[in-house]
Amino acid sequence: MAAPSVQRAHGRGKQAKRLIRAVPSPRAWQRMLSGRRLDLLDPSPLDIEIEDIAHGLARVARWNGQTNGAHIYSVAQHSLFVEALARARTPRLDDRCRLAILLHDAPEYVIGDMISPFKAVNGDAYKAIERRLLTAIHLRFGLPANSPPQVEALIKAADRQAAFLEATQLAGFDAAEARRFFGRPPKFSAAMERDYLKPWPAATAQARYLERFNRLTGQ
Repeated sequence: MAAPSVQRAHGRGKQAKRLIRAVPSPRAWQRMLSGRRLDLLDPSPLDIEIEDIAHGLARVARWNGQTNGAHIYSVAQHSLFVEALARARTPRLDDRCRLAILLHDAPEYVIGDMISPFKAVNGDAYKAIERRLLTAIHLRFGLPANSPPQVEALIKAADRQAAFLEATQLAGFDAAEARRFFGRPPKFSAAMERDYLKPWPAATAQARYLERFNRLTGQ
């Protein structure tokens, strides 16, 4: 017969196992308004809907909400601005490349827009989740899992141009400070400034994002 101390230890071990089994696993999925459940650890293209993306991005604030205007400057509006700047830089882009540019920040409909300083603090964990989500989004809409290097370079350049203009016209940066972080100011038309640098209501951002997506996909 086992000694009392051994029996007590065995009993504590069994109790610990029961407690472990009783604790539910952390929820790693989000329910969307479409009814889809998107798993952040293993996102399926089948659980991604453009309506959910447009709805979410129209309500996610750029610059942590620290922008001028009656409305937030949304990721949906920013995405449309980046796509417009890319078209201005490279007018002969095909629609698949333009779609990849429009969707470049689409994972943020799930994980939000983390500002660059916090990304630096957070390390690579955020980037890994973001990449998994973007891959699933690309596959859902018929794009390659990874965009060609020239498209990635164009997205990065147009994104930095948009950031410079948003920073100086909406987020309180002066030109010298913005140039240090985002490079030289881009050339852009007055019409583009009027259209893309005045924050839209969420419903407008959502509708325009969906409209552009439908145009690029022929729907």
